Amino acid sequence: MVEAPVEYPVKLSIDYPDRKLNRLTTFFRLFTTIPIWIVLFLIVGGGASSRGGDGWSIQYYAGGLVVLPTVLMILFRQKYPRWWFDWNLALTKFSTRVSAYFMPLTDVYPSTDEDQAVHIEILYPNAKEDLNRWLPLVKWLLAIPHYIILIFLGIAALVIGIVAWFAILFTGRYPKSLFDFVVGLIRWSLRVASYAFLLTTDRYPPFRLSA
Repeated sequence: MVEAPVEYPVKLSIDYPDRKLNRLTTFFRLFTTIPIWIVLFLIVGGGASSRGGDGWSIQYYAGGLVVLPTVLMILFRQKYPRWWFDWNLALTKFSTRVSAYFMPLTDVYPSTDEDQAVHIEILYPNAKEDLNRWLPLVKWLLAIPHYIILIFLGIAALVIGIVAWFAILFTGRYPKSLFDFVVGLIRWSLRVASYAFLLTTDRYPPFRLSA
C-alpha cells in the first residue's frame, strides 16, 4: 500500500485558465509586464541595504524579504514578529503573481494586494515551539541540493514557457500538463524559500512538484 505524501505547511495553487487566453497581451507579455516589474523592483530595492559611515554596505534584506533580522530574532529571542511575517508573506504573494503573469500562467494583470488566481498559504510559526533557534544559521546551506535541482528544472520551465507562449498564440490555451509542471516548480521553489529564507518551518522541503 502506497502512503500518501505528508502535507507540507506551505501550500501553493494557481487556478488553471480553462478558457481562451488573450493572445494580444500574451504576444506582448514581455512589454506588458514591465510596469509591474518596476513596481516590484522599487519595493524590493527600496530597502535593500544601508550604508554606514565606514563605507560598508550592510545587507538587511534578501530581495525585499526581512531575513537577517528574523534570523537574529529567532536565534536570540526565539520570536518571529508577526508584522515581519505578514510583510514577507505579502511580498511573496505579490512577486508570485507577477511571475505567474509573466510565465504566462494567467492573462489577468497582477494585483498588488488581491490573490487573484494565485493562492498561497504559509502557516505563521510559533517560534518557541516550532522553530529550532540554531537552524536558521545553516538552513540556506542545507537547502543546496534543492538549489541544484531547481536550476535544471528552471531551465526546463524556460523551454516550456516558450512552447506555451506559442501554444497560446495559436490555440488560446496553455497545455494543462505543461501548466501543472510550471506550477509544481513554483510550489517547490516556494517551499525551499519558506524553509531557508522566510524561516517559517523547520521541516525539510520534499523533493517533489506535487502538492
